[in-house]
Amino acid sequence: MDTRYAIILAAGKGTRMKSKLYKVLHPVCGKPMVEHIINRVEETKPAEIVTIVGHGADKVQSQLGERSQYALQAEQLGTGHAVMQAAEFLNGKKGTTLVISGDTPLLTSETLDELFEYHQGKGASATILTAHAEDPTGYGRILRDRVGIVDRIVEQKDATREEAQVKEINTGTYCFDNELLFDALTKLTTDNAQGEYYLTDIIEILKDEGKNVAAYQTQDFNESLGVNDRVALAEANRIMRARINHQHMVNGVTFVDPAATYIDAGVKIGAETVIEPGVYLKGETVIGENCVITAQSQIVDSIIGDNVVVKSSVVEESIVHSGADVGPYAHLRPKAEIMADAHIGNFVEVKNATVGEGTKVGHLTYVGDATLGKEINVGCGVVFVNYDGKNKHQTVIGDHSFIGSSANIIAPVNVAANSCIAAGSTITEDVPEHALAIARARQVIKEDYAKNFPYMQ
Repeated sequence: MDTRYAIILAAGKGTRMKSKLYKVLHPVCGKPMVEHIINRVEETKPAEIVTIVGHGADKVQSQLGERSQYALQAEQLGTGHAVMQAAEFLNGKKGTTLVISGDTPLLTSETLDELFEYHQGKGASATILTAHAEDPTGYGRILRDRVGIVDRIVEQKDATREEAQVKEINTGTYCFDNELLFDALTKLTTDNAQGEYYLTDIIEILKDEGKNVAAYQTQDFNESLGVNDRVALAEANRIMRARINHQHMVNGVTFVDPAATYIDAGVKIGAETVIEPGVYLKGETVIGENCVITAQSQIVDSIIGDNVVVKSSVVEESIVHSGADVGPYAHLRPKAEIMADAHIGNFVEVKNATVGEGTKVGHLTYVGDATLGKEINVGCGVVFVNYDGKNKHQTVIGDHSFIGSSANIIAPVNVAANSCIAAGSTITEDVPEHALAIARARQVIKEDYAKNFPYMQ
């Protein structure tokens, strides 16, 4: 197999996006478009990757890090000019170079591998990845001679009326003999409607030199989608989301309504899990087996164990262990850890806290900066008061304790195992094991007071 190289074109600003965010950084199913591209390119095992950056260069480099080398296209003078910038890294090297746009996130590594193999099998100087488009508007057209051999590519703005009727389109992805590519780049001119260096003109240069030019047509037109505006961005998200959901279903996950379920690329879901409509699973989330995630839940960068039920709740950067249940309408904020078989009920908020195995936090409670042991019962309306206006403080509750309703636990405080907090108490001091802590005023009855109370008149 020839040595493989890759050039990713990511210099364009994308004015049609009408956005302060550079085009290739717009997310599709949770990842920037250019990250989808480099992921697929890496799977083809190139010896070197060069990303051409321009607008937003620092942000693109920050996103991709050391996975690529970078060449700056300071002026936007066309796709051919962009590829010229990679000469310092690749000029003179033997092998095959993939050129791919950073705004085509739907291309698969299988298609790219097939393109490489087709190119090498044909002994071609260049191979164009093409697709059949019922509506080819906006795409370069593939022009073939009478026996079907590729003659040239004509851009939309340069096409005659007859040429514009051609439905085989250029996807903007190519394989080139690397040495021939950089030799041909020196022969490009700007004699076209845009006054730019077109990479597509390389095809005509190679043909004129008697070189073999091939075209490999992908079977899935969707892979050719280039994202140039918000409409195409939404379409790319729709297509990729359908792919992601399909693969999860093939792997044994049940989607009640796949079209209304939103799963980011990279999310992992175990078999026999059921996902209801309106669910968002984002980032690097991992869901175990035999879980139920009910309607309108949102889970972000979290780990959910096996046999967990999340009912219409928000879980962020947290861990829920096997057998636990969360919700409805609970909120696990970052660094919450819910241990096995624990219960987090409706309208409970947990932040930077551990809720121990078998512990029950039923409803309307805030647990912040705390460690709760095993088999604790936390009553309704309990508040772990963790902030003194300047610093956060920790609370520790021992195993098998009972926290009565509407108690306020003022951190820092330690409540030992097997102890009780009376309902309505405000606890400011440590509580020893087996003790009952009561911190509230004694009830006073004033006979006949209500007779003269203005509200009662």
